[in-house]
Amino acid sequence: MNKKNKNILPYILIIFFFNITFTFSQNEEQIFQQGNEYFVQKQFDKAIESYRQLINSGYEGTSLFYNLGNAYYRSGKIGYAILYYEKALRLSPGDEDIKHNLALANLKTIDKLESLPQFFLFDWWEGLLALFSTSGWTIISYIFYILFIFSVGFYFYAKNVLQQKIVLISGLTGLLFLIFSCSLLMIKLNRELNVKNGIVIENTVNVKLSPDPASNDAFIVHEGLKIRLEDEVDNWVKIRLEDGKVGWIQEDNAKVI
Repeated sequence: MNKKNKNILPYILIIFFFNITFTFSQNEEQIFQQGNEYFVQKQFDKAIESYRQLINSGYEGTSLFYNLGNAYYRSGKIGYAILYYEKALRLSPGDEDIKHNLALANLKTIDKLESLPQFFLFDWWEGLLALFSTSGWTIISYIFYILFIFSVGFYFYAKNVLQQKIVLISGLTGLLFLIFSCSLLMIKLNRELNVKNGIVIENTVNVKLSPDPASNDAFIVHEGLKIRLEDEVDNWVKIRLEDGKVGWIQEDNAKVI
């Protein structure tokens, strides 16, 4: 290989790499569109297969989870439909279409539980946390951080006392919002790391008093119920319901959101 060919070799490798990347991205898009076509043609099992192929390849996204939830809903698999609506809502908490379809799916569940009563401030706090996803609160915190830095910079370049006061007040306000948004972000991150919710995917599940198949039944749950996953022992998972009931189920009876 001559010197000229050696010089162009790195550029050929770069072009080859980007072509492969584009092909993979294009293939994923084709699979997604194929799933959408299957859905329109009411071939819901094939649509589910296409969407799950993307998920198994490590792809995630609001549209993918939402469309998969729709396909499961139309095929009558309410548990999986709710599971993927919840996954989509976790990525896009403010999406009204997801909320609407999730509410419709929940109407088809058997278990109608009443949550334990909470002080209204706790409800307000939960609603505030649910306004944005983790990435959303990260962006908001970053914006307030940038605004605070600019305020500090403008303070030293202010030409008179009035401008300094305005910049100082703006900077302190931005700092308060920064601290508040960072606090919400930390709480959101902590919940994602330490709190696991799941959806029951089996039609009927006998919840046990202890992680033992010979244990007495505590109560029964049904497909589509949202549960809190608290502990694991072998292939058993400790669950908690919204009404405070606690018991154990086998881990393949529910899927993590």
